[in-house]
Amino acid sequence: MSGAATQALPRWDLTTIYPGVDSAEYLASVDRLTSLIDELEALLTEAEGLDTDDPQAVTAAFDRLIAVFNDGLGLARHNRWFLQAHVAANSRDTAAQARKSELEALRARRAVAEARFLAWLGRIDVESLITASPAARDHDFLLRQAQTAARHLMDQPREALAAALQVSGGHAWSKLKSTLTTQMMVTIALPGGETVTKPLAETHIYSVDPDREVRRRAYESERDAWHTWREAFAAALNGVKGEHLTIARERGWSSILNESLFQNRMDRATLDAMLGACRRSLPDIRRYLRAKARALGIERLAWYDLWVPMPGSTPTWSWQDSIAFVIDQFDICSPDLGALARRAIDERWIDAEPRANKSFGLCMPLHGGDSRIPLNHIGTFDDVLVLAHELGHAYHNQCDAVVSPWRPESRPTILAESASTFCEILVARAAVDQSSESDRLAMLDATLRVAQASVAMCLGEFEFERAMIEQRAERELSAEEFSAISRETKRAIYGDALDPDALFDHGWAAFSHLYWIGRPFYNYPYTFGLLFGLGLYTTYQSEPTTFPKKFADLLASTGDADAATLTRRFGIDIQSSEFWESSLDVIRSDIDTFVSLVEREFPVPASGDAVPVRA
Repeated sequence: MSGAATQALPRWDLTTIYPGVDSAEYLASVDRLTSLIDELEALLTEAEGLDTDDPQAVTAAFDRLIAVFNDGLGLARHNRWFLQAHVAANSRDTAAQARKSELEALRARRAVAEARFLAWLGRIDVESLITASPAARDHDFLLRQAQTAARHLMDQPREALAAALQVSGGHAWSKLKSTLTTQMMVTIALPGGETVTKPLAETHIYSVDPDREVRRRAYESERDAWHTWREAFAAALNGVKGEHLTIARERGWSSILNESLFQNRMDRATLDAMLGACRRSLPDIRRYLRAKARALGIERLAWYDLWVPMPGSTPTWSWQDSIAFVIDQFDICSPDLGALARRAIDERWIDAEPRANKSFGLCMPLHGGDSRIPLNHIGTFDDVLVLAHELGHAYHNQCDAVVSPWRPESRPTILAESASTFCEILVARAAVDQSSESDRLAMLDATLRVAQASVAMCLGEFEFERAMIEQRAERELSAEEFSAISRETKRAIYGDALDPDALFDHGWAAFSHLYWIGRPFYNYPYTFGLLFGLGLYTTYQSEPTTFPKKFADLLASTGDADAATLTRRFGIDIQSSEFWESSLDVIRSDIDTFVSLVEREFPVPASGDAVPVRA
C-alpha cells in the first residue's frame, strides 16, 4: 500500500474549545459548572418541599429548575468531551486524565441531582404542567418519559451512594479498558524475516494487506496481545456488567435488555421483528462470504479475511481524495450537509493520523453544534465510509444544537446512528453507481462488508451480550468463558462460511461498547441504523427535493418522541416485519450482483479443483 495515504494527515485543534486542560478558561468553566450544580441542588430542595397540589408553585419551580438543569447539562457534556478528546488523542496525557477524574466527581453529584429531579417529576401532575408552562411543552415527551423513569429509581440515599461508587466502580473499569487498549503494542513477525512492533491502532493496515500470510500473522499477533491482557479485560467486563446488573435489579428493571429498550424508546416486538429478519438473512450473508472466498481463491474465509479488499488493483484513497468524494456526495444530497463537512475540515475538527496511545472511531459533541472526530486513516475505501459515518454524527450534532441540551442528550442510540449510517450509505451507493465495470466488484464488496458487520456481526454481538449477561447474573465469568460464549455465538451466526478455528474469540475484549456504563446492548442500534438508513435512502431517491429539510427536522427531534412515531414521518413502519425485509432485500440484491460477478470473473476450473490462491 502506498505510503502517500498516510502523509500530511490532519490533526485537530482543541485550543478553540479551551486553550488547555489547565487553562484559566477551563478552570473558570469548572467553577461555573460547580455553581450550577449548587444552584440545582438548592432549587431541588425548595421544589421537594412544595405542595404538589399548588400548580402555580409547581410551574414556577419547574421553570427555574429546567433552566439551570439544561445549563449544567450542556456545560458538563461540553467539558466531558473536551477532556475525552485529549485522552483519545493520547491516553498517556496525565494532566487530562487528572482533570477527567475531577470531572467524574462533579458528574456523580449531577447524577444524584438528576435522580432527584426525575423523582420530583414523578410526583407532580405533568399533564397540567405541560399545559401551563411553555418550557414544559418544549420537553413534553421527556417529562412523560421521566414519570416512567421515576418508577425505576431507588430511594435518594441509595441513588446517591450508587453515583458516588460508580466513579471508582463502573467508570473506573471502563477507563481501565480504554487505557489499556490504547497503550497495547503488537509484535508481528512478517514473511521474509522482518519483525515489527506497532501500537494496536496501527496494525489495522495489515488486515487489508493483499498477502494472506501477512493478514494471518497480524491477526494471530493481535489475538495473542489481547490474550496477554485478557484477565484485566475480563475483570473490567465483570465489573461493568456486575454493577449494571445490581443497579438495574435495585431499580426494578426485569432485565437489562428491557432497560435498553426503554432508553431506545423501542418495544420488544419491534426488536424481535428486526432481529428475526436479520436471522432470516444469514444464509444470504454466508452466500456473500462464500463468493468472496472464491474470489480470493481460498476454500473458506477466516476472520482475518473479512476486511481485505477484492483481489486486483485496489486504489489507495488519499486523505484529500476521501474528503473530496464525501463532500461531493453530501453536496448532491443537501447543501447544509456539504457545508458541515467543509466546516469540519476548515475548523480542524478531525484527527486522522494513526499513532500510539490514540483511540478513534467516534464523534464528540460540543457546544454550538461543534464536534471533534478521531479517525485512523490508512487509505482504504473503508476509511472513506468511516469518515462519512462520523461526519453524519457531526451533522446530527449540528441539527440538534438548536434545542435544549436535555433533548439531544436523551436521544436513543438507535436514532443516534440514523444520520451517520445514512451518510455512509449515501457515499457507498454513489461509489458503486460511479464505479467502472472493473471496479464495481470492489465497491460492492466494500458496501457488503459494512452490511455484514451491521447485520451478522452485530447480531452475534447481541447474542453474546445477552448470553453473557444471563451467566454474569449468577457469578463472575473467566476470560475463557467469555471467549467460549463468543466462539459459540459466532459459529451460530456464520455457520460454515468462516473458518471455525479463526473466529477472533477475544473479540469481547476489543469491543469497547460492551464496557460503556449505562448503555447496554450498543449493538442492535447499528443494525437499526443500517436498515433504517436504507429506508431513508429510498425516500431520498424518490423525494430528493423535500428530503433534506425533513431529514434535518428528524435529527433535531430525535429526543422528542418514541422511535416508531419519528420514523413514521418518512412513511416507515418499524413495527412491521415487511419494512425490515425490504431493507434487507436491498442487501440481498447487492449480494446477488456480487455473486454473479464473482462467478463470471472467477470461474471454477473444469476439473472442479479449487482456484489458485490469489490472496
